[in-house]
Amino acid sequence: MAFEINIALIINMILIITLIFIERKRPINTIAWIFAVTFLPVVGFLLYLLLGQNLSRKKLFELKEDEDRKLREFVSSQRKSLENKEIKFKDKNIEKYKSIVTMNLVSDNAPFSQDNKIKIFTDAKTKFENLLNDIKNAKKYIHIAYFIIRNDEISNEIIKALSQKAKEGVEVNLLYDPIGSFGTSYKIFQPLIDSGGNVSRFFQGKIWRANYRNHRKIVVIDGNIGYVGGINIGDEYLGKNKKMSPWRDTHLKLEGSSVYALELRFMMDFRHSFKGADYSLERHYPEIKKPAGDIGVQIVSSGPDSLDEQVKYGYIKMINEARDYVYIQTPYFIPDDAFLEALKISAMSGVDVRIMIPKIPDKKFVYMGSISYVEYLLKCGIKVYTYRGFLHAKTLVIDDAVLSIGTTNIDIRSFSLNFEVNAFIYDTESSRKYGEIFRKDMELSDEIKYDEFMRRGFLQKAGESICRLLSPVM
Repeated sequence: MAFEINIALIINMILIITLIFIERKRPINTIAWIFAVTFLPVVGFLLYLLLGQNLSRKKLFELKEDEDRKLREFVSSQRKSLENKEIKFKDKNIEKYKSIVTMNLVSDNAPFSQDNKIKIFTDAKTKFENLLNDIKNAKKYIHIAYFIIRNDEISNEIIKALSQKAKEGVEVNLLYDPIGSFGTSYKIFQPLIDSGGNVSRFFQGKIWRANYRNHRKIVVIDGNIGYVGGINIGDEYLGKNKKMSPWRDTHLKLEGSSVYALELRFMMDFRHSFKGADYSLERHYPEIKKPAGDIGVQIVSSGPDSLDEQVKYGYIKMINEARDYVYIQTPYFIPDDAFLEALKISAMSGVDVRIMIPKIPDKKFVYMGSISYVEYLLKCGIKVYTYRGFLHAKTLVIDDAVLSIGTTNIDIRSFSLNFEVNAFIYDTESSRKYGEIFRKDMELSDEIKYDEFMRRGFLQKAGESICRLLSPVM
């Protein structure tokens, strides 16, 4: 017995040394893992083997040589044009926020386009109605990727629509995450496969990569229409789960050159997961005949395969550039120090900073971790609201000028462990409208007041602290 204990201690010590000196994880992640393996020696060790590998050293999603060259040449040219003030913003109000465009361009090779049209959905019913209609009108191809696809009414309706298009000769490629879609049998996709569609699991269900999930929600149809945002495919998003109702979410429909950037992201993910896939820029990128609109958009993606956290950088840059207000909606709020300090500095500078989280949590552990940050936020002069239901929207808007809608939560998992994608929208009217949506949501929310919040009991505060400490590895 003593020998077995000594072996366990030695293994733990080796693992802790590996965490500190070899893996070089972020300090908060390292502390969380050390805590886990110290107090749960065997379980913690097994969890680390399963969930703790570092993907940042691996180049998982590569463009072909000619694709990479063309993209880098375009980004380099656009960067020079911005520096030389050769790019004229159609919305003159965006001129003073152009450093956000430049930062996203440099950090993620995210092309900027100004020929876009957008439609914002704040409920799943309208989003699914539009999506099903666009699927039915597809002529050439449909690319579709979701973190969650359930085996329920709306999921089967969408799979049925995709199967019908495949039968008609439309190319259909579907990618889903097996962790997000845990419990969904592969059999539900059989009608689509039998009709000629291609279906793939992200990472092909490799269990040792279970901690790294494709949280992206992407649809591209014929290179003309794109969808991105927070709404997965499941009946709960339609409010059919009464315990989580009302369900409030945000999704985005795009038309214009930004769709090509969204398609590039899908293409890289699908090529990695679906071996033998032959999808290229030349094959799927049609020439634009006329602008869809005049809205500026960048598609920014991030993931654990990169040492950078591109979407987080975009968020922080928006917060730093805000002069009037910052409104944030997120279901989970587990930020890192850099994000917290950006919020604090903004609030100290006189900017009206407001954060909205759900009142009804879907993950109690993560929710308690989120609540642990509220005291700090309130002391900084930041207003915090809890939406009377489940808020799943992932949005950030500043100054009636710049808006981000996508898949990225304000938490360490989204920033560094999940594969995410966001649209950064540079448009006064769209940002103003979303500011109004946020303020309308405030009417359905409760503001957390400092004195009342501080009356929480000791056990509640202790539980929040433990959840906060472990949240980076959950």
